Amino acid sequence: MKDSDQIILKKIGERLQEARLQKNLTQKELAFMVDVEISQITRIERGVINTSVLSLMRITDALEISISDFLKDLEKS
Repeated sequence: MKDSDQIILKKIGERLQEARLQKNLTQKELAFMVDVEISQITRIERGVINTSVLSLMRITDALEISISDFLKDLEKS
């Protein structure tokens, strides 16, 4: 994986964690809401997996934010 791709995954993870915390949700609660394993949420937040678009859409839906807003201004460095 390219370094620039890894940076993007880290940024996505940071945004996810921030959005989850703003909703006062634990990783376990969010995982339950979107019907995924807690380990998947953990790995996304740590930037170690490239999750599917569908999973990301379900997550942003649960967090009540649009996927376009979530990904806004996300650029490769």
